[in-house]
Amino acid sequence: MPNYKLVTSAEHRNHRIITERSYALGDGLMHIMVFPLEFRAIQHHFPIFFAKDPEDGSFYATALLGLEQDENLFLQGDGWAANYVPMMMDRSPFFISFQSSQGNKEKPVVSIDMDSPRISETTGMRLFDDSGEPSEYLLNVVKKLEAIHSGHDHNKQLVKALTDYQLMETCNIEVELVDGSKRKLTGFYVINEDTLNKLDGEALSSLHSKNFLQSIYMCLASYSRIGILVEKKNSLLTPDTK
Repeated sequence: MPNYKLVTSAEHRNHRIITERSYALGDGLMHIMVFPLEFRAIQHHFPIFFAKDPEDGSFYATALLGLEQDENLFLQGDGWAANYVPMMMDRSPFFISFQSSQGNKEKPVVSIDMDSPRISETTGMRLFDDSGEPSEYLLNVVKKLEAIHSGHDHNKQLVKALTDYQLMETCNIEVELVDGSKRKLTGFYVINEDTLNKLDGEALSSLHSKNFLQSIYMCLASYSRIGILVEKKNSLLTPDTK
């Protein structure tokens, strides 16, 4: 279980965050939640599917990073083999929590998982400067968390539109690898292009007016990125003959 603490200068002035990417730092994820506001960047690198939250059954958009559980094919040593890091991965180990304020209103605050392997006192990006002011790194983290906070609502609106127009369907994808083995992708949902093409002008206009139509086409375009995942997986299975 995460051990979240409110980020304060008094408690975290000497803490730093390791920003490299690796399995040891918790980046071994097969897929990760993404938001429509980042679809343009996401679709250049990762397939965008939809998945169901196991707790409440709600749908969310997710970027596929591997072909099996706990596999991230974009990890290379301490590097990241893409020009974009999904916001939900980039925000680790931070989280938005809520505190009661005057009038019993809840205000968002920045918390940090103190059990995260990214936390250090000797290496990484500082959270506060010598005078106790938030570092540029921490200020950028806050901006990302704010975008994620609004992104959750945008995701819900997009999913509602997709379900209202019956545009989502389950997908079962099987790929064969260079060593003859196969991998099956199950439990994901995709946009049904045939159903989309049958929508009338009023429906398409409604989707466009809410900025959902562009997100839908980016999802469709991203499916070709499955080939990139297969290529990356095959490169791991092919002996280096050099």
